[in-house]
Amino acid sequence: MTLAQAVVAGAEPDELARLEVPSTYNAAYLRKDEVGMFDGDEDKDVRRSMHVGQVPMPELAPDEVLVAVMASAINYNTVWSAMFEPVPTFAFLERFGRTDPRHDLSTHVLGSDASGVVVRVGAAVRHWRIGDRVVTSPAYIDGEDPIAQHDGMLAADLRAWGFETNFGGLAEFAVVKATQLLPKPRHLSWEEAACNLLCASTAYRMLVGERGARMKQGDVVLLWGAAGGLGGYGVQLVRNGGGIPVGIVGSPEKAELLGRMGCPHVIDRSQFDDLSDEKGWRRLGAEVRRLVGEDPAIVFEHTGRETFGASVYVARRGGSVVTCGSSSGYAHTYDNRHLWMKLKRVIGSHGANYQECHEVNRLISLGMVHPTLSAVYPLTGAAEATRAVQVNRHVGKVGVLALAPEPDLGVEDHALRERVGEDRLRLFRS
Repeated sequence: MTLAQAVVAGAEPDELARLEVPSTYNAAYLRKDEVGMFDGDEDKDVRRSMHVGQVPMPELAPDEVLVAVMASAINYNTVWSAMFEPVPTFAFLERFGRTDPRHDLSTHVLGSDASGVVVRVGAAVRHWRIGDRVVTSPAYIDGEDPIAQHDGMLAADLRAWGFETNFGGLAEFAVVKATQLLPKPRHLSWEEAACNLLCASTAYRMLVGERGARMKQGDVVLLWGAAGGLGGYGVQLVRNGGGIPVGIVGSPEKAELLGRMGCPHVIDRSQFDDLSDEKGWRRLGAEVRRLVGEDPAIVFEHTGRETFGASVYVARRGGSVVTCGSSSGYAHTYDNRHLWMKLKRVIGSHGANYQECHEVNRLISLGMVHPTLSAVYPLTGAAEATRAVQVNRHVGKVGVLALAPEPDLGVEDHALRERVGEDRLRLFRS
């Protein structure tokens, strides 16, 4: 029996420890010799650049853990990687390779989310054991950096795992820092558990954490892409915290989904085709006031160039725009008068530190925040899954099975699952 087979069969830790770690493993990866393949192409179709096949197994560093991956998920950073934009991620690996040569390879294994089973631990790992069921958080930092005691996201060598590092989660095995691991929520399947942490923790830091917008009860929060991966968790966190979510989506179908989530106010973005000038911004602001009677205290931003000017405009006097990305473009244009003269703030937010990931994983484990999983692909379909996210042919999160042979495996706490309800846990899949 191989190590992978033993994990799938539910083998005991002693047996997992006896079995040999394979020298290669199956993974979704990019090839360094294909950088530039999209030069001049209008459609950078990630199905052309992503491959699935055998890659070399790396050695573990003392503070690292080898996880047998049962499931993973697609994030937009995988889309960026597979388009080789804004820069090829092999540039990150080359730079990282100056201090850790293991990562500077001709292949880049992608993926910043995973759930699975610990099968090896480094000599310096104290809190995790072979056989532990875990989920991964995406921040890969040097725990010896003093700033990590304050906020790991300020660490000088902060890297997004599976994007700025190698050996990511879209694979049968993954290498992570011990400080990336958290216990798998026991009422979730492997794929439900795998889809949460990157987006849920990012939304938590943006809205709830003390370094973000610090939402309070009664705050009106305008959320772009509210039926997407980030937005779906943002809506839940706003509702849980006593805020008033106003979700913006791109279709009537997504609007209907938000209604079933319990989002009381939904705006169909197709009604606001032109958000490039103040006329469009005024129309959007008027619609928010019509729905809730006031301007938003917080605007939840991650779409970037197409929406940022509107976000700055519609935030209330003294309000905040909290941003973690720019999926529609990085060069933002806005009218600065509406920022400085009305004392608004723009808050940059990136990922989440280990404590914030712990807090949101606790909420998920308690059944207070639910997966936004909408579709599940096999590892052989990782490129197709990434393409669905690239062209926005999805809602919520898109999952990928790695070692798990089929969906709906891995549930341990059936009583909690029953209390939460399948209708809530599978909402995005219905």
